[in-house]
Amino acid sequence: MSTKREDGRGPEDIRPIKMEVGVIKNADGSAMVSLGKTVAIAAVYGPRELHPKHLQVSNRARLKCIYSMAPFSTTERVRPGPSRRSSEISKVTRESLEPALFLENFPKTTIDVFILIVQANAGTRTAGINAASLALADAGIEMRDLVTSVAAGKIDGTYTIDLAGKEEEATDCDLPIAYMPRIDKITLLQMDGDMPVKDVKGTIELAKKGCKILYEEQKKALLKKWAKEGLE
Repeated sequence: MSTKREDGRGPEDIRPIKMEVGVIKNADGSAMVSLGKTVAIAAVYGPRELHPKHLQVSNRARLKCIYSMAPFSTTERVRPGPSRRSSEISKVTRESLEPALFLENFPKTTIDVFILIVQANAGTRTAGINAASLALADAGIEMRDLVTSVAAGKIDGTYTIDLAGKEEEATDCDLPIAYMPRIDKITLLQMDGDMPVKDVKGTIELAKKGCKILYEEQKKALLKKWAKEGLE
């Protein structure tokens, strides 16, 4: 059984992480997250009054997430505009973030989250969720906790985290989660593949460990910006 992967990592190693907050000056909040060669940028606008008014919800804000991939993000050009895949990821991203937000504090408004993948090497939805969570915090929107996200699987009998490149095809199951570590709540759980219940549980536990690592990096990125602005 091999303990090293094609990029030299061990089974429980996450790709090199880089996170930066406040990367888009015209947004209310923004962030960049890179996991290895996968790079996501998120921008948040709002809360702001929702128009047309018939779309407003009287007792809460509406959270809108739009996920897209830049045409140059992969070696094969991505067709511009929405696709079935981007619509599905936009939906699960919104659902993963909503439990962290006090939407009831902003009735009749909208919070718009835009996620752009500028470079892709697997794990784009998880990178996008990490970036979106940071951008929401950067916008000063009240949150129960940051949302972190990573995918895990099982390759050659070994639980493996942060799948990259061809590992998504090699794994028995690609299992991305989104997670709020402080309150120990999973907000997204998807599974592409087939594994026994025991292996699903083991994979989820490994993914949660990875999320806790990313959580610390998210906090460092926010603290770095706040310190720069004298808000720490």
